[in-house]
Amino acid sequence: MQKTSIFKIILLGLFFLSNLYLNSQTGDKRIIANPLNLNYRFQLDGESRREAADPVIEYFKGKYYLFASKSGGYWSSPDLVEWTFVPIKTISTIEHYAPTVLIMDDTMYFMSSSEPKIFRNTNPDIDAWEDIGSKFEFQIAGSVDPAFFLDDDGRVYLYWGCSDKDPIIGVEVDPKDKFKVIGEAKVLIEHNPDKYGWEVQGKDNQSGKAGYNEGPCIVKHKGMYYLQYAAPGTEYRNYGDGLYISDKPLGPYTYVESSPFSFKPGGFIGGSGHGHTFKDKYGNYWHVATMTISVRHMFERRIGLFPTYMTAGDNLHAHTVLTDYPFSIPDRKTDLENNDCSMSWNMLSYSKKATASSFLTGYEPEKATDEKVETWWAAISGNKGEWYQIDLGKKMKVNAIQINFADHDFTTKRTDTPPIYQYYIECSDDGSNWKTIIDKTSNAKDMPHELAVLDKPVKARYIRILNTKDMEGKFSLYDLRVFGHGQGKVPKRTPELQIERDKDDSRIFRITWNKIENANGYILRWGVKPGQLKNAIMVYDNSFEGRFFNRDSNYYFSIDAFNENGITGN
Repeated sequence: MQKTSIFKIILLGLFFLSNLYLNSQTGDKRIIANPLNLNYRFQLDGESRREAADPVIEYFKGKYYLFASKSGGYWSSPDLVEWTFVPIKTISTIEHYAPTVLIMDDTMYFMSSSEPKIFRNTNPDIDAWEDIGSKFEFQIAGSVDPAFFLDDDGRVYLYWGCSDKDPIIGVEVDPKDKFKVIGEAKVLIEHNPDKYGWEVQGKDNQSGKAGYNEGPCIVKHKGMYYLQYAAPGTEYRNYGDGLYISDKPLGPYTYVESSPFSFKPGGFIGGSGHGHTFKDKYGNYWHVATMTISVRHMFERRIGLFPTYMTAGDNLHAHTVLTDYPFSIPDRKTDLENNDCSMSWNMLSYSKKATASSFLTGYEPEKATDEKVETWWAAISGNKGEWYQIDLGKKMKVNAIQINFADHDFTTKRTDTPPIYQYYIECSDDGSNWKTIIDKTSNAKDMPHELAVLDKPVKARYIRILNTKDMEGKFSLYDLRVFGHGQGKVPKRTPELQIERDKDDSRIFRITWNKIENANGYILRWGVKPGQLKNAIMVYDNSFEGRFFNRDSNYYFSIDAFNENGITGN
């Protein structure tokens, strides 16, 4: 077993050079960070909370359209950056889970879970969808999480599955006869939790029970069909998307050993499962997927967007580990294998001293600098004047701030007017003299996860946000995340890894390393081939146990240390 990858320095060098190129070619308006800053809708049932999940993005007539479960409509965008919500009444199944979309013959078709109704529209900017009177019928149980696929020869297929027992299934349909089934449905992906640890339920894949295999999607590349599926469950940070591959749309399919290809168990917000892989207008691959909070309700979820690529060996992978940091959306064809689109701005606020105008017990100020979306700071009221402040410890270069509002003690439901936060953010060198750098005092948009990129970076020690509008509930933040450069030195070296594979269960790896001076955390990478370490997790300790590996695969690992000044090797 390798302790470090001999390819690491070469790969990091390529990432650095390609990032320089990309960042010189794109403007600040094309910079985003996960989760996407959408007007996530509050739900009707249970505790007041927002939800969107099971996303699909398709490019149609000059715009991208983003569909997600339980959203009452969808979003359109010219650039994958700014999204406009389109409320919909003419789709009777718009409130069902797991939408799928098909673009064919200058028309968009829509379907979702629970019942096989199909709708069409030639202009999705207008709420004028037509029920086509679908003839499609599910031949095998598991009639949820459908996915359309249009092949190069014009033939159309439907895939579906969402169960801890039933498989992923596919069948050909006839779009000229209202999507009536052609031939027999085929079982394509069975459950294999005994082989693939990431299919096992539990937040640490520890339950021993099969997870939910669900959310299929298919991509064709060089004559091969890449059938993706999600596991083990939407409420877990280790929710990801794996792959099977075949030379025929209805198989048989073979497991791709490097699965899951989309995987984000660490960082500020985790999860990258039940997604959809698509190409942008320049031919770049992207993967849009479900991210999890799952504190107020199991289905409290958000949407993430991840740069995705085919390797030279024709294998699909998604960059995920740094996508809750700022990254840029390319405006041209880009080598995404060697460019993760990162802006190379570092986390300045992690574990820094925080103070506030007030706080509730259990929701102390430090909960909004801990890089965990599952915890948050809450003031004792939602009144004007509540504030939250971070001491960076010294003057640092600040490029952007992500403001993640936690909606604490809200009673808002789906039928209510969504809350509009109004506030301003200021900076200071000494904690006494302040300068406003972000003014949202007249904000009229529902923006729960805004990434505010400064027109010009500022150097400051203190960052403070002040509420300027009386609100229901409590003024609260999952995290106030400050990005930039600490003006110091990166960790001097990478640690040596000690790797142990469980003798009784080879799906489990236990990895430890010595702490590195001046490191805030570590990025642990792994893969099934040397030089192909495509999966990664951000860890803030000096040990890690992963139960999501393949039983019969060999793995290779590397590690980097990082702090507010950068990542070792960059």
